[in-house]
Amino acid sequence: MPQSQRDVRTRIASVGNIQKITRAMEMVAAARLRRAEQRIAALRPYANAIARMTRQAVDAGDSGVESVPLLRKHDSQSQAGLLLITGDRGLAGAFNSQILRAGMRAGAEHEADGMGIDWYASGRRGVSSLNFRGREPKAAYVGFSDRPAYADARRIADDLITAYIDAKVDRVEVIYNGYVSPLVQEVRREVLLPLTASSLLGAATSADVPAAPKPLVEYEPEPDELLGRLVPDYVEISIYRALLESTASEHGARMTAMRNASQNAGELITDLTLQMNRARQAEITQEILEVVAGAEGVG
Repeated sequence: MPQSQRDVRTRIASVGNIQKITRAMEMVAAARLRRAEQRIAALRPYANAIARMTRQAVDAGDSGVESVPLLRKHDSQSQAGLLLITGDRGLAGAFNSQILRAGMRAGAEHEADGMGIDWYASGRRGVSSLNFRGREPKAAYVGFSDRPAYADARRIADDLITAYIDAKVDRVEVIYNGYVSPLVQEVRREVLLPLTASSLLGAATSADVPAAPKPLVEYEPEPDELLGRLVPDYVEISIYRALLESTASEHGARMTAMRNASQNAGELITDLTLQMNRARQAEITQEILEVVAGAEGVG
């Protein structure tokens, strides 16, 4: 059924209001993205330093990885813990859904190997999606995805470390959106525990953590004791970095999604305006024809 000019004009006004909202959300996301980038840059030197210190303590220790439970691989591999880092809100394109898909794939791989899965979720979207799929998380962490604090990372790390030390899980992985640029976010799946399987011992070849010769230093306390203090901090830093990168990725994804929505709204307004002009032209033509027909009838 053809729409009247009034109906089309009402739709144009509605789409215009939505476009104002999406533009405002884009600007808010852009401002928050800049702050998130600054927090990532501020964390990087500290994260690199603690990784280097941990690696050096491992090299200097007498018993090496065997002295720290978090560096020892469990004899049996029957239970895996998966931490999914999502956002508390939507309207960010595929930001949340791609983490959930990656998590489901990882869970299916472990289940195919005969392992059970303990789910951990950060962000309301991840928690609600896991509950919807009948996979109730062992722990849920919500309310801080826009601006995570180090205390949030510590709380998550404490739960995962306790589960690993108590042998409730034999392997812990974290899945999150790594920040590349405002337009690009990549899904990353990293082994968090045991650390021997993660990037810690291979960090000597990393561009972020340059290799350094083994220092001739004396440790106080002993390297093994020092390692016992450094490794939990390294786990906390790893989770905090993942939270910060996920936050930056979320703001970048939302900024892009809102920009696309604004552009689509503009295109829709153009189409509706053209439709309204055609309808008005048709009405004018019809009125002219009626006037001509009436004049001919009178003549």
